[in-house]
Amino acid sequence: MWKPTDPALFFSRQDPDDRRLGDLVRPYDVAQDSLSFAEGRRTFVVGGYPDDEGIRLNGGRPGAALAPASIRKPFYKMTPALQEVADFDLFDAGDLDIANGGRAGAVGLGARHAEGSRVCTEVLSRGARWIGLGGGHDYGFSEAKGFIDWARTQKVKPLVINFDAHFDVRPTTGGFSSGTPFYRLLEASAVGGGETLFDFAELGIQAQCNSQKHFQWLKDRGARVLTMEDVEASGETFEICAARLLEDWILRPRPTFLSIDIDAFSSAVAPGCSQSWATGFMPSDFFPLFDLLLRRLDVRALGIYETSPPLDQDDRTSKLAALIMHRYVTRAGKIS
Repeated sequence: MWKPTDPALFFSRQDPDDRRLGDLVRPYDVAQDSLSFAEGRRTFVVGGYPDDEGIRLNGGRPGAALAPASIRKPFYKMTPALQEVADFDLFDAGDLDIANGGRAGAVGLGARHAEGSRVCTEVLSRGARWIGLGGGHDYGFSEAKGFIDWARTQKVKPLVINFDAHFDVRPTTGGFSSGTPFYRLLEASAVGGGETLFDFAELGIQAQCNSQKHFQWLKDRGARVLTMEDVEASGETFEICAARLLEDWILRPRPTFLSIDIDAFSSAVAPGCSQSWATGFMPSDFFPLFDLLLRRLDVRALGIYETSPPLDQDDRTSKLAALIMHRYVTRAGKIS
């Protein structure tokens, strides 16, 4: 089902005075159903999807299948944080075995998505937080569904926030792809009258690459959308605009899944993705808002998608993805 991560990626300087995340991480065998995590500790589990079939089916450029290893490399070289003791536990579940198609040897994309959902739900149900590394954004459906399946047991309506240049709500009439994750998610979670099992927002949408019909489809289902043009017209920071849009949704620390398509960032800082634009986030736009969400919300799962190492320059995009992971493990779930 899952292949262990290459131990060579677990970097160590062999220096107790300069510990790295590679010194702290431990393998996590998802097949060991009895495995539990330390109670009261912030615990994170990393899993990868070396799979860009969904991108190819959506007409994008392949390469994201190499992203999980490429992101892990700089991530595990990072120090825990500027503090005496790392106050979290870190596990690595390895990568979904794409060649064998996951559970029961099924090879279809839908079956692989189902396996990703299963493991995400399993990890969350044991009290840990999940970090998924794509691969195509079609795994945004996989992990969001796994998160929602778990969150329904928490007796509070969960929140899903997608950082993206695209809506990714294409109908599935042509099959599953990186363009369909949130169409699938909203359709699967509809409860009638335009209501869904979760609240949903899309941040960073760019007008030049989206359909007006898709925009209306989202609004009819209660989604909130913040475009880059909205931010530019306001003259305010992205953090302020997003906080205003999400105002009543982020007043309490309810369970939240953050989905980050790396093409939400400008190609100046993230050239390595299947489709990049000069417009988009800069890190100075993204991280203040990311930190706000980590403080306000109970962010239980994070997915980062569409990083494409063959299209990258100096590993800039992989390092940006690793920085997002680092910020998450050092700040999510801390009492501020």
